[in-house]
Amino acid sequence: MSLSTVSSWRELDDAITQTSRPSAEHAHSTLVFRGLARTDYSHVSSLARLQGDYATLERHLIRNFRKYAHRERPGHTIWDWLALGQHHGLPTRLLDWTFSPLVALHFATASWPGDDALLVGVDCAGAHRMLPASLRAVVEREGALLFTTEMLAEEAPDLERFDRLQGDDPFIVFFEPPSLDERIVNQSAVLSAISDPTCHMEQWFEAHDDLWWAWRIPARVKTEIRERLDQANVTERVLLPGLDGLAAWLRRYYTPGVVDPGEVTGGASMDGTGEGARQQEGSMSGSRGD
Repeated sequence: MSLSTVSSWRELDDAITQTSRPSAEHAHSTLVFRGLARTDYSHVSSLARLQGDYATLERHLIRNFRKYAHRERPGHTIWDWLALGQHHGLPTRLLDWTFSPLVALHFATASWPGDDALLVGVDCAGAHRMLPASLRAVVEREGALLFTTEMLAEEAPDLERFDRLQGDDPFIVFFEPPSLDERIVNQSAVLSAISDPTCHMEQWFEAHDDLWWAWRIPARVKTEIRERLDQANVTERVLLPGLDGLAAWLRRYYTPGVVDPGEVTGGASMDGTGEGARQQEGSMSGSRGD
């Protein structure tokens, strides 16, 4: 793991470019990114934030979500339903990522003006090289960098069988959600799932410190990066299509500096889980809470 502090947009851009170079196996970068508005945030899933014996609640949450959302038809696999639930704020074991470092930087810089932010990149190709043989065979057969929901369902049609694929150590898969709406498409969204819902991302990081990088963004650098993102049209208006995103963009654009988190109504939301959503600990999704 490489953790460094950047002093400017140019320094950060150069660091990302250096780290994101294509490999011999893939023509494009194999990194996925996640932006946190505060460095004291952690990568804890929304399921784990329920606390208590949250792992046993997972099946009940999914079963009832599917039962009461029966009019929705995201796809036929459990992974399609998990993606839909994550998209609408259901507590799941999933975490939000993106192929775009600029999108991740939006979520890192749209709020908390007085706090340092963090940009994290993970080599998903390296993570997939450590998958159980049956899962690895699926992605290698397709010559793909990420799984689709259908590819995952071949070997893991439900979460119980997904978890049983685990050997001595938990593994992580990265997959692209179905294009449920424009937000997922515009954000180049990626989702991750760990084979043990009680294993947090930080624990996986500790065990695989050669597969991730992090850049600390001091509070004083946030304004410069925010200005660059606005110039590149990486804004709420684009990432959160619709009137909520438009209003959030205008509110932030006409507020001097970086918007205070108490004023955010979607600007820090990756899944659009509702008005007044504040980016909470370890979440790019902006689900309710603080």
